[in-house]
Amino acid sequence: MTDLTLRELAALAAVAEHRSFRAAAAAIGASPSSLSHRVAAMERQLGVRLFNRTTRSVALTEAGEHFLARVMPATREIADAVETVNRFRDTPAGLLRLNTSEEAAARMLPLILDFMTRYPDMRVDLVAEGRMIDIVASGFDAGFRAADTVPEDMVAIPLGEEEGWAVVATPAYFQTHGLPRVPADLLRHDCIRARLPSGTIYRWEFAPHGGEEIRIDVPGRLTLGSHALCLNAARAGAGIAYVSLRDVAADLAEGRLARALADWTPPSPGLALYYPRQRLPSAGLKAFIDHTKAWRAAGRGYG
Repeated sequence: MTDLTLRELAALAAVAEHRSFRAAAAAIGASPSSLSHRVAAMERQLGVRLFNRTTRSVALTEAGEHFLARVMPATREIADAVETVNRFRDTPAGLLRLNTSEEAAARMLPLILDFMTRYPDMRVDLVAEGRMIDIVASGFDAGFRAADTVPEDMVAIPLGEEEGWAVVATPAYFQTHGLPRVPADLLRHDCIRARLPSGTIYRWEFAPHGGEEIRIDVPGRLTLGSHALCLNAARAGAGIAYVSLRDVAADLAEGRLARALADWTPPSPGLALYYPRQRLPSAGLKAFIDHTKAWRAAGRGYG
């Protein structure tokens, strides 16, 4: 008789869904090599090949399709039963997988650590990446992103803090090259451009209060791979940068940097916690949602 655990069956399902050991490993929190070895071991146990593998793709064999079609409904039923029992615990237990950007991850960490202190049986896997992903397809329970970028089919909980952007340079730069009065003036300046994780160049966004948003592909001799690097370059006098107002508050207050076009960079809604609308939250996710709301209501703020 062959014994396969729920975790092993979930691994098989992840590989079948993502058709890639790398993507499936990211979804379940494993390394691609260990997942590949686990699947090979399960195939040896069963005595049949479940996946056809090439250097570029992974696909179910006919035997694999029949096997997963039979076992996955039962596996989901068992997982649901375990989660139902978990709701009767005094405190939730299990793994909570969260996705966000690198900047937001640093800011959300105090909230997450406080949650883990409150619920010692919970484990959290926080994955930070620049690109926006489908959290359901990638196996995440929830995510943190800018509120105005959350997909419409998700439940979004705004975290209550507005975000702002600022056009900044050193006072010496503005004294030498002049202060831009409208966004179009930037076309005559040396701007520090930011390259997004996708490889595209970030276009600076402006909107007068009550006006229509415009985006400008600014000119500049220097292009960098992050907003943090752009800020450091601006501090060094390399030109004008477009950065988070939160990150330059001390620089502006102490006179190291000066701001331009403040009327053209109004605040945005800020971050939100979001999760699938159509899926019943697990006990762990429900506890995290409630904890986040309580944190926000207490005005504790985010990093």
